[in-house]
Amino acid sequence: MATVKIKGMSCQHCVGSTKDALEKISGIENVSVDLDKGEATYEGEVSTDTVKQAITAIGFEVVE
Repeated sequence: MATVKIKGMSCQHCVGSTKDALEKISGIENVSVDLDKGEATYEGEVSTDTVKQAITAIGFEVVE
């Protein structure tokens, strides 16, 4: 299970958009997005850059 911190999510619509974007990545499954923690968790062997690109493409920022 991998976790990525996300900055900029403020509502359930943001959560849904983030989840949808990550689920579209081939090789990722079991995506969970937590608004209160500001993070997403997922399973799969995918590069961190691929995940960052998907999140920034929908207007959020990945926090290192």
